[in-house]
Amino acid sequence: MPTHTNETQFINDIRAALGIRADNTDSRKKEIFTDPAHTPEAQKILLETIGARQNSDRMALLDRLAKEAVPLNLKVMPMKNEAEVAKAIADLVADTTPEWGDKKSVVQWDHPMIKKLALESALKDQNVPVYTAAFDGSETTENQKETKREQIREQVIQSYIGVTSADFCLADTATLVMRSRPNEARSVSLLPSIHVAVIKKEQILSDMKELYALLKFDPDTKGEGLPHHMVMISGPSKTADIELVMVHGAHGPRALYLYVITG
Repeated sequence: MPTHTNETQFINDIRAALGIRADNTDSRKKEIFTDPAHTPEAQKILLETIGARQNSDRMALLDRLAKEAVPLNLKVMPMKNEAEVAKAIADLVADTTPEWGDKKSVVQWDHPMIKKLALESALKDQNVPVYTAAFDGSETTENQKETKREQIREQVIQSYIGVTSADFCLADTATLVMRSRPNEARSVSLLPSIHVAVIKKEQILSDMKELYALLKFDPDTKGEGLPHHMVMISGPSKTADIELVMVHGAHGPRALYLYVITG
């Protein structure tokens, strides 16, 4: 068998470009890659800035987020508390219609903040079912788990509004950041034609630099470990491939509502 493949040649070329040799591998890695156990001064300043933010600073970030969201067709709406958010979502359900069919249903994450909304009660008068895209713990066999997965898929597909939270929101690009977790299905933010996200103002960061500082050096944030992936969402789905005409909802939600709890 050949000892040199395209893969190994590619990796060796990268090592050569980085100046990594057999006799200096460890020392060169320390020069190139940041040591997670040692927080660089620039990252310390970022973490201190985030931790020292007052209410006025957070409201200023919210204003910046709302401004950057306008050209993205992202609707940012400050709300005092969860009760106001639940009413706003109920009003949204009353004022909108499904893209396909005439039966309304909503799917949500199994998330502490979303549970506080009590959407089942908020939508009871409208007779709109609310599904939770999560396993309930009763599934013990593989057949039961697969049956539940299929049920969740069907409920997400049928629902025209998906309700999620997010880990962070970046003000300078109006970007939601969502880390992967059990019971927080990606499909809830991708398949329904209307995506509703609910966060607190404390979750708003300035930019990507602050996000990476938290993920790598903040003890609380990095305590969960690196996720399989992160979803970053800047406004509803959009494309301008055809004659440079902007179209929303081409390959995902056609509308995105972000409710920010400020109280």
